[in-house]
Amino acid sequence: MTAAGPATRAAAPARRRPRRRAGKALLGLAGIVTVVVLIELLPRLGVVDPRFLPPFSEMFSALVERVQTPEFWTAFRQTLTTWAIGLAIAMVAGVVVGIVIGSVPFLREATASTIEFLRPIPSVALIPLAVLLYGTGMQATLLLVVYASFWQVLVQVLYGVQDVDPVARDTARSYRFRTLTQARTVTWPTALPYVVTGFRLAATVALILTITGELIIGTPGLGKLLAVAQQSGAVASMYALVIVTGLLGVAVNLFARLVERRILRWHPSVRRETAS
Repeated sequence: MTAAGPATRAAAPARRRPRRRAGKALLGLAGIVTVVVLIELLPRLGVVDPRFLPPFSEMFSALVERVQTPEFWTAFRQTLTTWAIGLAIAMVAGVVVGIVIGSVPFLREATASTIEFLRPIPSVALIPLAVLLYGTGMQATLLLVVYASFWQVLVQVLYGVQDVDPVARDTARSYRFRTLTQARTVTWPTALPYVVTGFRLAATVALILTITGELIIGTPGLGKLLAVAQQSGAVASMYALVIVTGLLGVAVNLFARLVERRILRWHPSVRRETAS
């Protein structure tokens, strides 16, 4: 008998990876099908009241009707616009403030207690203030989105700056690098994985607060359509919009994962995840 060479042993795990991925995909699909079947059968069997939970087929029919109306696509665009603007503002502010505070030990110590006090405050607690300042306009929801997402980014950036190698920082100082040069060549490469993690967390939080603001404040978007459907008793249409927001959340998460893999394709964590 001849021993298998290194190439043969390396090829075996490579062949098993597509099988594992296909198995995970089938399990996920089976879970979705199971939920759909349950939602379809429970109202028809009388387990739940169809007035409060209609069969999935009715939800799907209402969804098909919704997507054929200009009103739906206008609301969809408004939701994405609010989400994107709020996320962009939070990312820029979180990265800049995080690098500035994290790079100066005095500022980090002086602001630590303030950050720990403000960060746990729920964004929905700012709804009265947002309505008072901006009414039901997009700015009111933007206030909630930026506030909630900003902390996700800031905390991660602070961790990233703190993780910078002291030897590299001291070397840059000994060579008298300018502040911007130190931030670009020393701080940024180390903090980048933390920034991307903050982006992934903030993207999801921003979408949640966007829908919440539209639902409660009445800012134009999918959340407002959902509230109108609930108030008018269009239960199937309401659940159809819930499905849309859920699919939008999945799309945002996949988008954030894609950005993470593209930007950090050199990072060991992403390489291990791709290999598995």
